Amino acid sequence: MASIRRQNDRYEIRECLVTRRGPRQHSLASFRGVLTPEVLDRAEARASKPLDRADLVARAIRLGIPVSDRRRHPEARGLLAALQRGAELEPTLVQLLQTALQGLDARVVPAHLVDAAEWIGQPERERGAALRGLLRTADRILQSRPPLRTPRQETFPHFSSQSADRAP
Repeated sequence: MASIRRQNDRYEIRECLVTRRGPRQHSLASFRGVLTPEVLDRAEARASKPLDRADLVARAIRLGIPVSDRRRHPEARGLLAALQRGAELEPTLVQLLQTALQGLDARVVPAHLVDAAEWIGQPERERGAALRGLLRTADRILQSRPPLRTPRQETFPHFSSQSADRAP
């Protein structure tokens, strides 16, 4: 039976095995953030017993761990990132990749998303750092400009802490 546990800033899928020296647990897969089908695939490949994926997903939801049923395809994203950085591939591999990709369904990428393609293969840490940098820049721009509207001064009634008896 597999379980999910939190280990500092990451999560682990663990399996409990009964040995002569008693029960022992070992890690099947670890991940940060979102439980994806790739993580479940890694855990299933290392498990010595059949893995109940639906049970693990239900446990993750109960623990408040985000779950995604969409595959991230890290290998394809990594290859795309390497190619966009100018990496060279052996011509034989290029031909094999083109042949393998011909049989797959593809969609036309909208023009406004073409520029975003360079970020597809980047790790989440780099994308997050870039987003934080953009937000800091936007905040500095907004702080450097005069406000578009001046805030309206609210008029509140004046209260006195003196009692009505002592009023002059």
